[in-house]
Amino acid sequence: MKLENRRQKVTPFPHFLIRLGRYGLFAFVLVAFSVLLGTIGYHLIGQLSWIDSFHMSCMILTGMGPVAEMTTPKAKLFSSFYALYSGIAFLSITAVFFAPIIHRLLHILHVEEDIKNTE
Repeated sequence: MKLENRRQKVTPFPHFLIRLGRYGLFAFVLVAFSVLLGTIGYHLIGQLSWIDSFHMSCMILTGMGPVAEMTTPKAKLFSSFYALYSGIAFLSITAVFFAPIIHRLLHILHVEEDIKNTE
């Protein structure tokens, strides 16, 4: 997942779409892993049903908040650590997904600046 540097030309749009797809796929894998981790944890530790565990992990991962009360100390600890993990994961996944878009925009602006300076 290498990006071009400032001395290279802006990558063609079809190659950019392929890059965007790769980064999007990687972000999707991170989301799937995070939801799976939360679902299994809430099911085994929080004693929730599979569908409630999935619902709870999705709500925590997206920052919406808990939907079920954790009653045991182990469940409360898992829920706390999963919430901390989810906050970091959400920001990281967002950064991974938007990295090629932001890089392309900044690269285009920088290339245009270099063209104006050489004229």
